[in-house]
Amino acid sequence: MRLAVALAVAAALLPSVAHANGRFPASVSVSVRPGDADDIYLGVTFGLLISHDDGASFRWVCEDALGYSGTFDPKYEIATDGTIYATTFEGLRISHDGGCTFTFATEDRPANDPGRFVGKWVDAIDLGPNGEVWVATAEGGLSNDVYRSTDGGRTFEPVGLASGEIWWKSLLVDQVDGKRVYVTGYQVTQQGPDGMPTPPTVHLRRSDDAGAHWTPLATTDIELGNAPLIRVEAVSPTNPDILFARSEGVRPPAGDLLYRSTTGGTSWTKVLETTAAIRAVVIRASGEVVVGTVGGGVFSSSDGGVSFGPMPSPPEMACLAERSDRTLLSCGANWSPDNFALGRSADAAAWSKVFRFVELKGPVTCEGRHTVCEDQWPALQTQLGIPVEVVADATPVDKGCGCEAGGAGAAAAGAIGLAMLVGLRRRRDCCR
Repeated sequence: MRLAVALAVAAALLPSVAHANGRFPASVSVSVRPGDADDIYLGVTFGLLISHDDGASFRWVCEDALGYSGTFDPKYEIATDGTIYATTFEGLRISHDGGCTFTFATEDRPANDPGRFVGKWVDAIDLGPNGEVWVATAEGGLSNDVYRSTDGGRTFEPVGLASGEIWWKSLLVDQVDGKRVYVTGYQVTQQGPDGMPTPPTVHLRRSDDAGAHWTPLATTDIELGNAPLIRVEAVSPTNPDILFARSEGVRPPAGDLLYRSTTGGTSWTKVLETTAAIRAVVIRASGEVVVGTVGGGVFSSSDGGVSFGPMPSPPEMACLAERSDRTLLSCGANWSPDNFALGRSADAAAWSKVFRFVELKGPVTCEGRHTVCEDQWPALQTQLGIPVEVVADATPVDKGCGCEAGGAGAAAAGAIGLAMLVGLRRRRDCCR
């Protein structure tokens, strides 16, 4: 009874962080720094986790620091110099100091600047091979466009896809020379010849000259769901005419269709059907194509994506990326069945744990300044069951077992004491 009451008090007094948006803590995306084998950026349902030592340790950037809240997962891109780009409902957030501070792209531009898009939902982002930053907006009730920056996100220019009806939802740039760009969009309603509204439609565009001109591409080969949405998922690293696109929610209960094009998007062939939403499509340096879902299997193709087969014992793959050293990094279920939030593999078949949430080291440290994430850290520590480290002074303090308290431990009686309640079971082993 005493334990139940204590835990109830702890839950009442400590604010919620990991569950603030109503979701169970999970990893949802993974990004790597080009040409770097040590930096890993793991998107989670409660912010962003950053490692600079190949996953040996991770530190946390909270949602408030990133500039968003609620049930939302930013899309992240990392530049070769370590700049972090994160999409939000209010624009593109940029950090040049490892996640300590973020600013909104174009917020310093005049209101009449055609390249200003702060305040609009940025729903798609990609980086070109020469450092260009491409973003697309999908804001209701406003004009949307695709924008390109050649100066690291300091300034942007629209590329001629302005529309008050289309939401631009996905964007990919080829990594050969950056000239080929694919964009997809969703148009909720439009007016037919009789003046009556027509059903929602999808749009697919291609540019062969870095956005100077755009070619509309037909989507008649692609079967659409009731709420039609197509996303470009991957472009071949060696041939920009080869790409994959996903048609969302076509197969119940939440399955997608994956299509392959070898003609730069002018024609498409269906190559995979899934029962769960596709979360990742990666074309490996070897030519193998890996497709991941959560709960619906992981699929691999050894013939460039012409045909796919299921992988044995797959993780719950909410994300996937391949590093320059050809190591695969994948999201997994932090608890059962995978017991890793981030896993590693050489062949997409055998996976080993890199990181679990209980191993999180703390918030990102920012020299000379206190951050909002430091204020929120004790609550997150408690929720995830992360052991509490207490700084010792001349007075005996709790060493993590809850056997003694005083000095610094007593001064931190609020968050630290309550966090210890969650780990009472550890006392049986160490308080002896």
